[in-house]
Amino acid sequence: MCCEFLGNIMGVFSCIQTTLSGEVLLDIEVQPGSSRQGVIGLNEWRNKIQVAVKAEAQKGKANSAVCNVLKTLLSTEVEIVQGLNSRQKKVKVRGLDSPTVVKILEGLIES
Repeated sequence: MCCEFLGNIMGVFSCIQTTLSGEVLLDIEVQPGSSRQGVIGLNEWRNKIQVAVKAEAQKGKANSAVCNVLKTLLSTEVEIVQGLNSRQKKVKVRGLDSPTVVKILEGLIES
């Protein structure tokens, strides 16, 4: 159990980058058109946090949904900075440091 817990934390850490200016970037993988919304897991092969949204990937609807889901879960502003036309995205988190983001996300990711 302890090793699984540490694996999830290390996995979350591997999905987060901190820039030299202190900005936190998340590597995510989006599942548009899902029956549920939220952070649903961790893709350990791709080092991406999996985010499901109900919105379809049409005319930016899924991107807006991703931002709304992450904004709600992290209680701060987020912005997609890479991958607007892809399921693989990089999201900037404003106003939080890496340890805080990890703490929030590790509570959301199912084992």
